Amino acid sequence: MKKMKKAFLILAAASLLGSCKKSYLDEELVATLTNDYYKTAQGVDDLVKASYERVRFKFEYEWAYALFQVGTDEFTEGDVTDFNYYNRYASGISPVPPVSGDAFLTTLWSDNYTGINRCNAAIENLGVVPYGASITNETVKTQRRAEVRFLRAYYYFMLVQQFGAVPLLTTPTVGVQLEFPRTAVPQVYNQIISDLRFASDSLPATQGNQGRATRAAADHFLAKVYLTRGSAKVQERGQKATDIDSAAFYAERAINNAGGFVLASNYKDLWDGVYTPAIATSLPIAGDLSRSEAAQRNKEILFAAQFNSSLLYSGRFGNQTHLYFAMRYDNEVGTPRDLFSGRPFRRAQPTDYTLSLFDRKNDSRFYKSFTMHYLRTGSSSIPKWTADNAPSPALVGQDKFALGDTAVLVVVNDENTTITRQDVEKSRYAFYPRFYKDGTNTVRGFKAGVWPTLVKHLDPFRTGIATQQGTKDGIVARLGETYLIAAEAYGRLGQYSKALEFINRLRERAAYKSGEEKPQAFWQFEGGTKGDVAATYGNLIVTEAKFETNDPVEMYPASASTKAERFIHFILNERSRELAGELYRWEDLARTETLIERVQQFNTLAKPNIQAKHLLRPIPQIQIDLTYKDGRPMTGDEKKAYQNTGY
Repeated sequence: MKKMKKAFLILAAASLLGSCKKSYLDEELVATLTNDYYKTAQGVDDLVKASYERVRFKFEYEWAYALFQVGTDEFTEGDVTDFNYYNRYASGISPVPPVSGDAFLTTLWSDNYTGINRCNAAIENLGVVPYGASITNETVKTQRRAEVRFLRAYYYFMLVQQFGAVPLLTTPTVGVQLEFPRTAVPQVYNQIISDLRFASDSLPATQGNQGRATRAAADHFLAKVYLTRGSAKVQERGQKATDIDSAAFYAERAINNAGGFVLASNYKDLWDGVYTPAIATSLPIAGDLSRSEAAQRNKEILFAAQFNSSLLYSGRFGNQTHLYFAMRYDNEVGTPRDLFSGRPFRRAQPTDYTLSLFDRKNDSRFYKSFTMHYLRTGSSSIPKWTADNAPSPALVGQDKFALGDTAVLVVVNDENTTITRQDVEKSRYAFYPRFYKDGTNTVRGFKAGVWPTLVKHLDPFRTGIATQQGTKDGIVARLGETYLIAAEAYGRLGQYSKALEFINRLRERAAYKSGEEKPQAFWQFEGGTKGDVAATYGNLIVTEAKFETNDPVEMYPASASTKAERFIHFILNERSRELAGELYRWEDLARTETLIERVQQFNTLAKPNIQAKHLLRPIPQIQIDLTYKDGRPMTGDEKKAYQNTGY
């Protein structure tokens, strides 16, 4: 007889929130501890800290892109196709993983319940623990209780978005428990909101330790949860008439927080320390650790999963998102793999939708989100000019580029390009325009493995070139998204002018500022003028005209025939412009009930297979097989009823 053991995992992760760059805890040996330890003041405080640890899940492994990013309008599979069935909605998305390396859904389920169980144990023990060194008074106990209720809500929010109805556990599971009935989605949302309301009321505006939840983080998630529940039209999430009003209220409260959280003045500040210089003055190229650490501490970030350069304190995987979005630069001449540019697993690339969405001339977010060039860092044989391609006879026989010069250039242009085949062939470096002219034909210039590399997850601070374990914190929530939540809520209420206030505030930040140097592509390929340092906000201001008509720039689907419908697709476009590649997109499309429509419009490889069942993930079969009902194993029909429809 099979049994599912839901044993409580003893983990006093005393440095799970900290690191050498921002630590406030020390690791301690806990193998000999018993559950009685967690009924002490120090023990329950360690348990609260341990409750944060599974926030790392989203960033740790290949499920980061597979469950949250590809299979959408925004990103599709790269040229390395491991697990590409998550992009294509193929039969591999199954209750039983088709390959041994795919425990994505099982881990999504089990890791979130591990986090929930720690939260439940902390809540229970906070009710009985005496005051001590760590828990000094009732105010501190309430604050700690608010932290773990915030975390429990976070874990359940991920589960309900991915799986729908899930077991709702609010007390700790110790020993063997066999029965785990699924709880209807509306009740799960009720619990999430209850936990977040308590957290919002009880958390402080600021915390003494980086990584702990604050009131602004709770307000952000309250707004997002209310928006998710209230925006459902077909799905039953228990939506209430006041949900969208509540979303607007809590989003504004998060924006107007008392904790000093503000938008970064420059979009680039959020990812600083990893950008490729225009030319390398010294080799090897290195990331700027101090700038990167400042970026990770930026006051726009409301909540982040904490990682560290010490593998001891970053769990088994570390933050591995740096692996998945880079192009195959290391197959080009003069650009061997190095620590700065990363280890490219090449799992995810931006779709044409994403590349076409930005006003690249005026909106700085595109060139601050993607890197377009790689520099020569290797001394291996470099192509030389020949009589057929040299710009002048004097260059024949000379290296086409020197150490530190551009060796690879990717250009995101449009189909009306003036770049020709001759331009590509006679370039001194590897030149990959998205389109070029070959006579009267327009040809795609990206070969397999070539695309703009997303910079947001790059991590040149790992311990070695081959090291997969990344060190950077994973952003879970930032104010840029909060502004878009507020905008969407007001738009759904029909208050478009109010919605545009939040959108245009982000666009003001996105625009090039007066005096700001623009990238070389601005004047080479985007129609700008070399040396132009004028502000561009005037060209980015949005009015209601954007969604009153079928603006071709916004690529609205044919079904969007009203202002309200076009607004939803417009806000989804704005979310991509602001949040591209930040692991929100699959859940964005699922919650707005636009996943199928937008995938069919913008993701060619996913289009043939996606169907209604893919709005939820399958429940892992191992969970179903080990679950009892009425004291006995479930029958085949009961197992089928437990599973999501279509799997």
